[in-house]
Amino acid sequence: MDGYDGCTNRAVELSRRHPLASWLCAMLHCFGSYILADLLLGEPLIDYFSNNSSVLLASAVWYLIFFCPLDLFYKCVCFLPVKLIFVAMKEVVRVRKIAVGIHHAHHHYHHGWFVMIATGWVKGSGVALMSKFEQLLRGVWKPETNEILHMSFPTKASLYGAILFTLQQTRWLPVSKASLTFIFTVFMVSCKVFLTATHSHGSPFDVLEGYICPVLFGAAWGDDHYHDNHGGSHGGSHGGGGPGSPHSALPAKSKEELSEGSRKKKTKKAD
Repeated sequence: MDGYDGCTNRAVELSRRHPLASWLCAMLHCFGSYILADLLLGEPLIDYFSNNSSVLLASAVWYLIFFCPLDLFYKCVCFLPVKLIFVAMKEVVRVRKIAVGIHHAHHHYHHGWFVMIATGWVKGSGVALMSKFEQLLRGVWKPETNEILHMSFPTKASLYGAILFTLQQTRWLPVSKASLTFIFTVFMVSCKVFLTATHSHGSPFDVLEGYICPVLFGAAWGDDHYHDNHGGSHGGSHGGGGPGSPHSALPAKSKEELSEGSRKKKTKKAD
């Protein structure tokens, strides 16, 4: 919670000192997915900003979040029951954006599977994928927080959803678009509401990925456990204690026995 409060305080400070930068960051959060999708498909990046009602609505929400008296609007939105409703609505919109993005890409590239998957992915998680650019607007640079390296649940789910909708769009998945949309929406809403209600940052995919990824992509996952398990033995050999100390004592004992045996041989030869 301390990290969350620190981020909130920095966002408030940015809105007071640099309101234009804060407003631009808010617009990226609202329309980042459309900007990335337009970039991939070679369309004007500011095309969505021609929708005056959407821009004005997003600007009004930004103003109320940061400048409402007594932070009443922010407190109402952060009230857990209200927050869960907005979270569920956001996931419904996310699934719809993925499906619409893939349909749009299919219109331009009928056989471009990777183009459709990429477009659907950025449609569903464009905000997270543009986080580096948003950080630059705030004067912050944290390369270790790259979303590609450390994917959150919405980013992973958007990628998997884009693959499923692409298979359905190209007739490789024998299910109707309405059925797939309903099933995936229920899954996304259920998972995200549960994670938000329990204040969890995990992912439902972690267990499955833990079994599949080492098989498909090598032993990187196993190597981590190998180093973790052998780290204690190395530490024990240097410190003389811990789990590795019994194993470290064996080589020392064998060396002493060898040296003693060699001394006996030399003594016999001398005699």
